[in-house]
Amino acid sequence: MKFSRKVLCLTKSALSLALLATLPSLVSADSKESSPAYFQRIATYLVCENTSCDKNGVSETVAEIVAASKDGNTLIYTDSPTGKIGFVDIHDAENPAGLGTLDTVGEPTSVAVSGDYALVGVNTSASFLEPSGILAVYHVPSCLSNVSSCSAIREIDMGGQPDSVATSPDGRYAAVVIENERDEDITVSDVEGGLPQPPAGYLNIIDLVGAPENWGVRRVDLTGLAFYGSDDPEPEFVSINQRNIAAVTMQENNHIVFVNLVNGKVLQHFNAGAVTLDGIDIADNKLIDFTSTLTDVAREPDGIAWLDNNKIVTANEGDLFGGSRGFSMFNRNGKVLYDSGTKFEYLAAAAGHYPEKRSDNKGTEPEGITTGRYKNETFIFVGSERGNFVGVYKADGSKLKYKQMLPTGAGPEGLLAIPSRKLFVASTEVDSPVRSQINIFRLEHKPAAYPQIKSIRQPDGKPIAWGALSALSSDKYDADRLYTVHDSFYNESRIYSIDISDHPAIITSAIPLLKDGASVNYDLEGIAQRSNGSFWLVSEGAGTSTTRNLLIEARSDGTVVREIRLPVAVEELQQSNGFEGVAVTGKVGVNEQVYVAFQREWKNDPVGMVRIAQYTPALDLDPSVDEGGWKFFYYPLDPVESPAGGFVGLSEITALGHGKFAIIERDNQAGPDARIKRVYRIDISGVTPKTQTEGNFPILNKTLAVDVLPVMQASKGWVHDKLEGLARTTDGTVYVVTDNDGVDNSTGETQFLNLGKALN
Repeated sequence: MKFSRKVLCLTKSALSLALLATLPSLVSADSKESSPAYFQRIATYLVCENTSCDKNGVSETVAEIVAASKDGNTLIYTDSPTGKIGFVDIHDAENPAGLGTLDTVGEPTSVAVSGDYALVGVNTSASFLEPSGILAVYHVPSCLSNVSSCSAIREIDMGGQPDSVATSPDGRYAAVVIENERDEDITVSDVEGGLPQPPAGYLNIIDLVGAPENWGVRRVDLTGLAFYGSDDPEPEFVSINQRNIAAVTMQENNHIVFVNLVNGKVLQHFNAGAVTLDGIDIADNKLIDFTSTLTDVAREPDGIAWLDNNKIVTANEGDLFGGSRGFSMFNRNGKVLYDSGTKFEYLAAAAGHYPEKRSDNKGTEPEGITTGRYKNETFIFVGSERGNFVGVYKADGSKLKYKQMLPTGAGPEGLLAIPSRKLFVASTEVDSPVRSQINIFRLEHKPAAYPQIKSIRQPDGKPIAWGALSALSSDKYDADRLYTVHDSFYNESRIYSIDISDHPAIITSAIPLLKDGASVNYDLEGIAQRSNGSFWLVSEGAGTSTTRNLLIEARSDGTVVREIRLPVAVEELQQSNGFEGVAVTGKVGVNEQVYVAFQREWKNDPVGMVRIAQYTPALDLDPSVDEGGWKFFYYPLDPVESPAGGFVGLSEITALGHGKFAIIERDNQAGPDARIKRVYRIDISGVTPKTQTEGNFPILNKTLAVDVLPVMQASKGWVHDKLEGLARTTDGTVYVVTDNDGVDNSTGETQFLNLGKALN
């Protein structure tokens, strides 16, 4: 194999680090074909690029449902907030390009493709009591020649509010769910949002015979089938198999119906049943605590897909009667062949994707589901609307085997398999603060790239739940061990141990921090292991009397020994973010020194200068020593570079030995606005810090060591703003980690990156 000079001449620059990450893929074709295939993210397209990413011009733009042209080279998506449908060219799937958008006459709800035609459900309802809508038909080749001037060649009256649209594999039929959705704010039969709320929903069959002007519509009545809300069916999603049988979910009715599209008759129907979930979290209390039980919760399936001609799979979002939090497989007679139970919740928690703030309301909220046959393997894709991921499973008859997790943007709803091109696409319906995305994955003979860090299952079968990782520390005696902590997004602070001997890294234990035997709720932003195996940690304060910046001494078992505050005269200067990282040098009781990085400037600090504190534990034991052992340096921040503005601050400090330290400096910008995600070196040798009273703190010199931004971008996803932790192991390997904000206003993705020997 021939390598380019660029690859052969790798340096410690960020570009080289990004290239290093690709080296495992540079293997022979024979070895590739013999290795298992996994879906790899190859591109992320921001939906706003097809209109405007300036929120002053277009406040919100999304890709809720996505379909592909018959050749698989063009994506067509619905954008409900703007009333548009959009087109994206994926001939080169690694470099998707927006082709533009066109207006519809209302709110586009779904899109499907049959031959050269895109069929778009458009909601034009005046109110819940007066539902209306059309099926807009577009000639795709004509639209692609000039999207801006394209218009529907026919608008077919649906008689009500359309939701899901599907087309048959043979191109003979389309099925349109007419939901006529309920008003969730109305109480009916003592149930908020309950049924019945007429008018009833139904299914429309469109006969795709000849030219669109000749297509006819047949209505299928769905009343009288469900046990609950029998006279008010609320059909939600539809899928069509090879035999032209439509499978329809009626979510709020908790019912599934099979319709023969040839004659429009209901073949079978059944109640989707209920699940009992033992060992889940049902409280929004800043803790992921899988100790509760929900009994007989209606599945209430949303998304549905045929696995073959005799089996279906459903994403059980739950809705009216709670959250069933999983997915199921049924046969045509309604027999449950598989149910995920708590496994989907646990999958999320093990990878840091569990949405704690949704614990009291449907948890991970599986919503979308689809299937695809890739050569001789059939995969099921299950989207977590609140956990922001897609779970991929391999089907083997009536058995399902978990394969991998795919990270997405926020609120994945549109799931699309394109087996002819080995592609899978996920589109998202949330556009703030993370921009709505179309994520493109390709099945390749490479190991799964994600997650990069996950936790073990404990003896009781539950994972160690984690998220919002905010710091890293190496183990002074074990090159395969790191430590991390979570910030104040969660209560009950703890120290996590990470085994980095393999990929992905594994969180193997979680040690709770205890003060006087009780749990503590710190805002931990830094951790450093001491020479005796105990820890220094820092908690960021908000500058109030109840939330002080604290340097915390803790034993290796998590027992808090003491909390150390700054001098009062320094505390009074806080005006923004405080403690953000901690490092330690020397030996306990001999020559130990602790260093604390402040995130941003405080009062009277020069513009662009942020403090790094030096704390001497031995001096703190002597009350006669002025200012309790605290002295300070100034660190010069890079100026803001992002066109979106924001601020620049510090996130981490790590001791490198011999007076040298590594510093993470970052801006607070994400996605395409991110500019500064950097690791700098400083050397304090020969530089004397000063107390607050002395003032005139010395200014440290810094040298760029690693630009981490290209490495973060190499994963082809959304760049998170919070590059938070850095550690160098005893063998010199450097790791960094991002804070996923507990999946709140975030993608939930955690990047745990190996930067090699970047700081040697």
